[in-house]
Amino acid sequence: MESSWLETRWARPLHLAFVFCLALGLLQAIKLYLRRQRLLRDLRPFPAPPTHWFLGHQKFLQEDRMEKLDEIVEKYPCAFPCWVGPFQAFFYIYDPDCAKIFLNRTDLKTQYLHKFMTPCLGKGLLNLDGPRWFQHRCLLMPGFHCDSLKTCVEPMAHSVNMMLDKWEKICSAQEATVEVFEHINLMALDIIMKCAFGQETNCQINGTYEPYVKATFELDKIVSSRLYNFWNHHDIIFKFSPNGHRFQELGKVLHQYAEKVIQDRKKFLKARMEQDDTQKYQNLLDIILSAQAENEGSFSEADLQSEVNTIMWAGHDASAASLSWLLYCLALNPEHQDRCRTEIRSILGNGSSITWDQLGEMSYITMCIKEMLRLIPPVPSISRELNKPLTLPDGRSLPAGMTVVLSIWGLHHNPAVWKNPKVFDPLRFTKENSDQRHPCAFLPFSTGSRNCIGQQLAMLELKVAMALILLRFQVAPDLTRPPAFSSHTVLKPKHGIHLHLKKLPECACECGGERSTEMSFLKFQPLCILRQSLSLA
Repeated sequence: MESSWLETRWARPLHLAFVFCLALGLLQAIKLYLRRQRLLRDLRPFPAPPTHWFLGHQKFLQEDRMEKLDEIVEKYPCAFPCWVGPFQAFFYIYDPDCAKIFLNRTDLKTQYLHKFMTPCLGKGLLNLDGPRWFQHRCLLMPGFHCDSLKTCVEPMAHSVNMMLDKWEKICSAQEATVEVFEHINLMALDIIMKCAFGQETNCQINGTYEPYVKATFELDKIVSSRLYNFWNHHDIIFKFSPNGHRFQELGKVLHQYAEKVIQDRKKFLKARMEQDDTQKYQNLLDIILSAQAENEGSFSEADLQSEVNTIMWAGHDASAASLSWLLYCLALNPEHQDRCRTEIRSILGNGSSITWDQLGEMSYITMCIKEMLRLIPPVPSISRELNKPLTLPDGRSLPAGMTVVLSIWGLHHNPAVWKNPKVFDPLRFTKENSDQRHPCAFLPFSTGSRNCIGQQLAMLELKVAMALILLRFQVAPDLTRPPAFSSHTVLKPKHGIHLHLKKLPECACECGGERSTEMSFLKFQPLCILRQSLSLA
């Protein structure tokens, strides 16, 4: 009797629930099948590397090998489709004419990378589109004006010299092998905290920001891993995965540090007002706080924290990677290192002071920086989701809704654009050579209205740091520990960069390098890049 009652009471609802779930699953399967068929039809005109029917190019994307992308760029000179699982494809382009068409459009940022990063960074300049992006961009622009940047030279030099003092203690025996990326990362964070937020953190000495640095590195790794695992594209699946739980914990670390920066600056400004102490110079955070005070409705507390999060992360991450790779390139090519040092000494003397105008005279260092940015673009790609069909120069077209990735790495290593693309050759950037090149052949900071807002600050930091480093040290590579690229959204060294540092006397004579400039940078390391895809732009 009891069994009969249970059957009557529960069997029908359970049957209905089962049928309902089955129907939903069937509808989802049909939807995914139609999506795959549509993608296959749309991408049929474009040849691609061999792909697995289910995994797509996922195995290839997750390998730490960069030379594979160079092979693809050589075989498919303009573009190729890249499958991430069976139901999602990204379309890679790396031709200057394609890049020009792509960047002159107003497509929205791709939903994938920027959506994945929003929980930890918030909706700041990196993750916004449309009118709100324009509002934030206009608000932040004064902080990157030349007049503001000129005030950054002195604090930058102070932070760099603090790092170099640490290196001198390590090199007490005149020469030592040092993993430099760890030191440079803290130095870059110290610089952005001083220049953007007016914060004296002493993070290079006291270790108070080590949890933040570790959190950003791990978050970057998780986001990149999620990007190329199509199962984790679904928020629910990712949220309940081990990486999802860890992602939430690390996001809280970033928010705590950003909140502390904001509150400390508010207290400082309040105390200054009470003392009737007016200061003409405003850093980035001061500009944002002033705008918020004038019109609270247009810039909320969430907007404020999002921009602080974004500036802290993006402001130190790519700069640290760029400076580390530049040092490595010059270590591999001592002729260029010596020539840079000669230029620096002719301008700065013993380096007791460094000014904005002096930095403008450093033409050869500027060429070396640009060549490093070509050879190893810190942000290796940018991506958009097409809001209308895109017609390529050869007449083939892509439909609206397609995710297009401009591979800056592929563009900078395209043998159809650059002669001997794997060789470090700063003379590519003489005025004569630059004038003869396609305007979209070199795009380390993108171009157009949505180019990198901090590119002048980044170039300034690289010049200051490199000038002061080369005045005090000679660098050479540790060939027993060649660096490899990490699979992150920014090209960082996976296990650091180990260099031999030799302390130079103040009046040291130039020592000629013995190795050839034609030494290829890429032959010294295992490489990986295609997974460095949908970048911060």
